[in-house]
Amino acid sequence: MRGRTAVVTGAGRGLGRAEALELARLGAAVVVNDHGRPGRDGSGEASSAPAEAVVEEIRAAGGRAIAHVGDVADFEQARALVRTAVDTYGSLDVLVNNAGILRDRMVFSMAEDEWDAVIRVHLKGHFNTTRFAAAHWRERSKAAGGAPVYGRIVNTSSEAFLAGSAGQPNYAAAKGGIVGLTTSTAHALRRYGVTVNAICPRARTRMTEDVFAAVPAGGGGDPLAPEHVSPLVAYLASPAAGEVTGQVFVAHGGMVAVIGRPTVAACFEAKEERFGVEELAAVLTPYHLGCRDEGFAVPEVLGLKRRTGP
Repeated sequence: MRGRTAVVTGAGRGLGRAEALELARLGAAVVVNDHGRPGRDGSGEASSAPAEAVVEEIRAAGGRAIAHVGDVADFEQARALVRTAVDTYGSLDVLVNNAGILRDRMVFSMAEDEWDAVIRVHLKGHFNTTRFAAAHWRERSKAAGGAPVYGRIVNTSSEAFLAGSAGQPNYAAAKGGIVGLTTSTAHALRRYGVTVNAICPRARTRMTEDVFAAVPAGGGGDPLAPEHVSPLVAYLASPAAGEVTGQVFVAHGGMVAVIGRPTVAACFEAKEERFGVEELAAVLTPYHLGCRDEGFAVPEVLGLKRRTGP
């Protein structure tokens, strides 16, 4: 990664910090972005201290880094973040979107501002930085006569978008939207040589402090340490991943899984021209009751399984 420039959002703590340190260790100059609010719900006064602390760690190890404390959910501040990377280091090569907050509540109790705040930081924050990074790479490609350029985006989603999370309808929706943004952007930017992927990390951070059990005793290390995830981010940012795009990965504790695209579990055909309610009840209800008997397991079906009756 030597000679490359990376922007990492939400990099003052947790996963973002580990990712920024890993990219710097591999030689990249890093713009460490963090709004610095102390509450994991996005509350408190903004502070430059978390971002500056990571910058000092990178510099102490011989790397190059600067801090940026802007709010990525603000369109103009996201524009300034991308401009900071280009103006300071001459280019932007890698964008790691990691910034996020939590405002957990059951859907029937959630306030409008709790929904809006989480969607704003996670989903809009990912869009804002992506929009300006993509424009930068498109202009570079046009200036090079249409030749491909070096560009990498790594977005942060969550397994909550796959399995749902009862007390996190806002978070699960935002993380599902990030996957949609990832695959759409991957298609749009492939012609310019830019790759776009997403990770679903399991890591022990202040965002997940009440989710995972305590660190196992015995001195064997923490399998949910953020440092288990950062090498995957560095790989996706590297030249080695030049043909990897539009993918979603789960990563934690020495394990990486590639998530496949949704498949059709079963397909039913009407006996006549179209289904009636009674016929739908005759085929769909027994099918879903069967899934329930199997513990809600999603059938692993390759291709299209056609059924014409119960």
